[in-house]
Parts: sequence; C-alpha cells; structure tokens
Amino acid sequence: MIDKQAIEESGHESLTKLDQKKNRKKTKQNLHTLVENSSVSKVRSAGRVVKYGTASFIRNIWLSIAATLVMAITLVILMITVAASLILSATADTMRQKIDITIFFKPGTEQAILEEMSTTMKQDPNVKSIAIADSMTEYQNFIDQNQDNADLLVALEDPAMYDLMLKSMQATMRIKVYDPNDLDSVRRIVEENEAFQAHLDTEKEPTYNVNHSEIETINSWATMAKNGGLVLGAIFLVISILVIFNTIRMAIFSRREEIYMMKLVGADSSFIRGPFRVEAQICGIISGILASILAYYGFKFVRPHLENYGIDASAVAHLLDSSMLVIVFAVMIGIGVIIGTISARLAIRKYLR
Repeated sequence: MIDKQAIEESGHESLTKLDQKKNRKKTKQNLHTLVENSSVSKVRSAGRVVKYGTASFIRNIWLSIAATLVMAITLVILMITVAASLILSATADTMRQKIDITIFFKPGTEQAILEEMSTTMKQDPNVKSIAIADSMTEYQNFIDQNQDNADLLVALEDPAMYDLMLKSMQATMRIKVYDPNDLDSVRRIVEENEAFQAHLDTEKEPTYNVNHSEIETINSWATMAKNGGLVLGAIFLVISILVIFNTIRMAIFSRREEIYMMKLVGADSSFIRGPFRVEAQICGIISGILASILAYYGFKFVRPHLENYGIDASAVAHLLDSSMLVIVFAVMIGIGVIIGTISARLAIRKYLR
C-alpha cells in the first residue's frame, strides 16, 4: 500500500526545486536587466557630461579661445624645438659626411707613387675612402670647374701658361673618414711614413681642420635651440595652465548655484566634475589640431629657404610628408588633452568643493 504522506512530501520537494529554479532564473534576469540599465545609464550620463562641457565651452567662448590660443602657442613652440633639433643635428651629420681630408703632394708626383701611398693609408681602419689625382688630373679638374670663364680658358691655350699651370698643380689625396673627430691615426701615417714625407708639398698643409669650426657652430646652435625651446615651452606651458585654470574657475563660479542644486539632489561627483574636464579637453583638442596645422604649413613655407642655405630638413620632411603625419597630429592632440586635463584637475580640486 502506497504511503500518501511520502507522495505528498515528494511532490512538495519537486515543487520547491521548481520554484528555486524559477527564482534563480528570475534573479539572473533581474541582474542582467540591472547591468543593461546600468550600462545605458552610464552612456547617458557620459553623453550629458559631454553635452554640458561643450555648452560650458561655448558659454565662456572668449576665455576658451584665449586658453586654446595660448595652448596652441605652447604646442607650436614644442614642435619648433623638436624640429630645430632634428634639422640642425641632421645638418651637422651631413657636413661630417662631406668632410674630406686633402693631402697635397709636390707637382709631378707620379700616379704609381700616389697609389702606393693610398694603399698604405687604406690600412687605417678609420679611413672610409680615398681618391687620388696627379697633377694632370688636377689641372683637368681646374679646367672643368672654370668652363664659364672664357678669358681664363683663352689664356690657358698659350703653351707657356699651360706649362706654368701644370708645374704648379699639386697632386692630391682626398680621404674620407668614419670619425672626423679622430684623425690621430691619419696624422701619424702622414708624419711618420717615409713616402709621404718625401713627396709632401711643404707649401700647403693637409686640411685636417677644415669645416670643423662650422660643424661646432651648428652643434652649438642645436644645443641653443633645444635649450631655448624648452625654456620658452615651459614658460608658455605654465601660462596655458594658468589660463585654463582661470577659465575653469570662472565656469565654476558662474554655475555655482547649479552645482549646489545638483549636490542637493545627490548628483555623483564625477557627473559634476565631468563637464569642466570636458571643457578643458576640448581646448586641448582644438589647440592640438591648430598647432599641427600651423606647424605643417609653416614648415612647408620655410623648407625651401632652409635648403637654399644648405640646411638638411629631410628628417622633419619625412615626418610631415608621410603616414607619420597622422601620428604627429595624434601626439599633439594628446599633449593638448593632457595639459587641459591637468589644468582642469587643479582648478576643480581647489574650487569645486
């Protein structure tokens, strides 16, 4: 005989388990709904923060313009500092590569002797390349360099003048080195090798130090440009932070009653502070774009003039004439946003209590 109580208890347990499953399912659905609502709420809140920050930027338009312009000047100075450092360093490197040491030998020194001395000099690991020229080759080079001087060419047609010029033309050895600042080994060969000493032209010293003063001058300019740019950049950075700081302070002052009411109704602190940060970040974004455009077109205008003076601007041109331009714009905008955020944080911390 079946126990009715056991059946009832078994049925009750089944119903209990079913209810628990339903409760768990309902709880999961509720949690999912809460998460979705929370996400939607956060998106809406972020949208309102951006909206209020943009409205505040427009409301204080003149202060916002002033802050944006000062920050743009700061970013332009930063870009000029970096560009000047790159340009001057590249120019100095280009000049170093063009440097050659010219050793002068007596007129009439034979080609075979020059080749023998060239072989000796090539044993120096600092020597990159060597070009030798006897007196006839140097004379022909002289003629080629003066093709536009008709009077000189006519004068050289005289056999006596030809002989005189040929006898006065020193043979040469032009040496390019890897490190123009370390010429001791080259000097040692010239001063100690018997073949060199026997055929050197005593009237003309080797050009060990030619162009070194120009390179040192360019290096000093690069250092001055870097240090001066950093000082000016730091000054305008402080000014831009102060201007944005005062802009945010004025915005807080003009909205003090609204902020008070928001606090009374329990608004989150991030919601209250957000619009001021957005306002400062808008200044940073606009100043980054403005500074990048000014620097781009400014370099386009200046570049031909720099190249006319033999200044190597290829390093900066590579940054601004390639896909790197997008990165440059992004970096400048990022720096502007960082400056704006720091300035806003300082103002909010002091005045928004």
